[in-house]
Amino acid sequence: MKKIISILIVAFSIMAFTTSTSKKYKCMIQMKNYTGEGAYVVISLLNPQGEYEKTLYVQGDDEEWYHDITEWWNFHGKVRSDIDAITGETISGGNRAISLIEIEDDKIDAGYKIRFETAVEDQEYYENDVEFELTSESVKSKIEGKGFIRYIRLMPQ
Repeated sequence: MKKIISILIVAFSIMAFTTSTSKKYKCMIQMKNYTGEGAYVVISLLNPQGEYEKTLYVQGDDEEWYHDITEWWNFHGKVRSDIDAITGETISGGNRAISLIEIEDDKIDAGYKIRFETAVEDQEYYENDVEFELTSESVKSKIEGKGFIRYIRLMPQ
């Protein structure tokens, strides 16, 4: 019995030191001036192999159009888990939105990336409108977009 208790104490001690902590980041998305419907924006965490690991945020709450965000939907459609990161409406041309995303500390400087995908009804889809590696510097910087996003800015909270 003493041996089992000793093993349990060691196991719990190891688990106590391996818990992952995370930080919240304010994420401002500034859209380019364009005409048409609002953009759906998906923010995803990619692992070092470039594969989807987690949906961090979805801007746009009408599930009917999620399939237009093709690459993310290929991942999400297979996983079919509930998305608890959906907040707010789409973002119109020239507007900005501010969201709060949470990133685990062990993903920083470890080869992980963040990807911003955008799609606008009857217009284009940008798989990597913004994509960058998570580094100590990039999580507090401004990054230019390639599609509907003019730039994003992350600010640690």
